[in-house]
Amino acid sequence: MALDLKKELPSYAARNGRFDLVTVPPLQYLMVDGHGDPDGPAFADALATLYPVAYALKFLSKSSGRDYTVMPLEALWWSDDMAAFTTARDRSRWDWTVLSLVPEWLTAEDVAAAQETVRRRSGAPPPAALRLETLDEGLVVQTLHVGSYEAEAPVLAAMHHEVIPSRSLRMTGRHHEIYLNDPRRTAPDKLRTILRQPVEPDPQEGVRAADPPRSS
Repeated sequence: MALDLKKELPSYAARNGRFDLVTVPPLQYLMVDGHGDPDGPAFADALATLYPVAYALKFLSKSSGRDYTVMPLEALWWSDDMAAFTTARDRSRWDWTVLSLVPEWLTAEDVAAAQETVRRRSGAPPPAALRLETLDEGLVVQTLHVGSYEAEAPVLAAMHHEVIPSRSLRMTGRHHEIYLNDPRRTAPDKLRTILRQPVEPDPQEGVRAADPPRSS
């Protein structure tokens, strides 16, 4: 039976219309960095780098007796001015890192072997941009957004300017999105995306939350 990390990690469940406090453990990801509109060529190139290695790594692991399901695409997003995601939305100003979560037993040597497999199949040198790195987000606020990616802006504005301050928290780290279905096969109004923001207690106040933090 292939391990499905979505079912093992409570942080990969979120509720539409609710902003939950969750503690996320350190997790390791394949990562590729970039800048600009996610509909542009740089983002497409990043996915073309990420996905072949993600699947080659899965089959390498399966051949050694430990199978798992390739996880949904994720991304970290940031900008010099975070209003570029909300009230002054401008996709050309976005920086991002695309992510693919992988099990903790995989190593940098395994990733290098997977990259070599991709290189042999494609005849091209392995991209230098891809890396394996641990992300330690800790305490986060997250919600499930159902709808198009463009419709996220008011939800993010509410999260940043209402929900987080009202719970005596402040934002840290980078905005994180988890894409639970494939936009190529899903109507925009049915897309399901976990929106996550790392936070920390405001040192001036205690944490007030509608729900107690859930641990992964």
